[in-house]
Amino acid sequence: MGEFLYSAMGFVVALGILVTVHEFGHFWVARKLGVKVLKFSVGFGKAIWSRTAGPDDTEYAIGAIPLGGYVKMLDENEDENGISEAELPRAFNRQPLWKRTSIVLAGPMFNFIFAILAYWIVFSMGVDGIAPVVGKVVEDSIAAAGGFRAGDEITHIDGRPNRSWDEQRLYLYNQAFSRKRIEVDVIDTSGMQQHRIMDLSGLSLHQINPGLLESGIGLIGFIPEIPAQIGTVDPGSPADLAGLRTGDTVLYIDGETVSAWQDMVILVQARAGKSARFDVIREGEVVAVSIIPARIEQDGRVFGRIGVRPAPIELPDEVLVHVEYGPLEAFGRSVENVWIMSSVTLKMLWKILRFEVSAKNISGPLTIAQYAGQTVRVGIDRFLLFLAVVSISLGVINLLPIPLLDGGHLLYYAIELFTGGPVSREVMLWGQQIGIVALFGLMSLAFYNDIVRLFG
Repeated sequence: MGEFLYSAMGFVVALGILVTVHEFGHFWVARKLGVKVLKFSVGFGKAIWSRTAGPDDTEYAIGAIPLGGYVKMLDENEDENGISEAELPRAFNRQPLWKRTSIVLAGPMFNFIFAILAYWIVFSMGVDGIAPVVGKVVEDSIAAAGGFRAGDEITHIDGRPNRSWDEQRLYLYNQAFSRKRIEVDVIDTSGMQQHRIMDLSGLSLHQINPGLLESGIGLIGFIPEIPAQIGTVDPGSPADLAGLRTGDTVLYIDGETVSAWQDMVILVQARAGKSARFDVIREGEVVAVSIIPARIEQDGRVFGRIGVRPAPIELPDEVLVHVEYGPLEAFGRSVENVWIMSSVTLKMLWKILRFEVSAKNISGPLTIAQYAGQTVRVGIDRFLLFLAVVSISLGVINLLPIPLLDGGHLLYYAIELFTGGPVSREVMLWGQQIGIVALFGLMSLAFYNDIVRLFG
């Protein structure tokens, strides 16, 4: 129940902030350019709170359905009762093309500005991480072919300073789409400066994911051995249904010794759909639990999963780092991160449309809620980073040339620029129908992926 409350609270807070930012962009620019704003709403449906204020008696409201928002402006095309002659100059549809374009573009732009601000705050405060020291090199991997060794301290990637394990992860992720050859400077265990190579040309598309460094390149940072103690049990999972509890420590699976968490992962993955006996220590006594791991299919592989996570462990001080940036450097990195994240999002969407990447990568509100709850629990810095990433995604998606989205309106304005006249009402109505079908399909896919992730 606690997990659900954190997720629900995180989702409502995150979405409320990002929708307000987006709609405020439209609202603020419209007001600055002399367009009359009738209503500013966060959420759809019946208002659960509203008030009227300002020289134009603008209505400010919070809707009952927290899945978006809107700004309603004075517009002849939407006012059936007509508009007085005195107010016609303030109607949206009467504005020159550059003003209408600026107002529509302001929503996504404010999402990007918010993301830059969120990154800047976090980078200025400093980011905690793990020292960029290689703990393990996967055999027959890109890293192994490039000459990496356990104990290498990665100091620069393509000349970019690397002070923590994750500092250049986003940069690598972006470069992977182009299958680039990456130059890496390291200090080896003898203290000598060495040059290593990451040749990403052999990467497959399914390896280009947030775990690229580990699962794609084959570099694993220093992580102390994680004991096979159950930290959390997912509700409704095979482990939960079988009676496994938080605090249980796994000793054996089908008689095979389990010394660490990774041992358990390997044994569980090999038992998809098959009953397995887990011998665990519970309150000083050995208890036997029978579990049938769920059968999971992913990227052509089949493996078992029981729905548990390890108990948190304390990392030794010598592997922890705190990377802090000055105000100007923090701003530069913030702008760069927003640019790279936008680029990566567009590349991923394009590859999904071309069926090069699975549409399972699309996430919906349930997954967003889950991540929001986790980041709220971890701390303000992680929650801000989460908000930045989602804000960038909202900005990019809203710029797609799909009717009903901001990008759809911008497409109409681009046509108007070249034809010299606005798009006909019939074309706009057809576009709206296409947009509704496209958005409904996208949301349905996102919800389906969420359900599969949570209960599959």
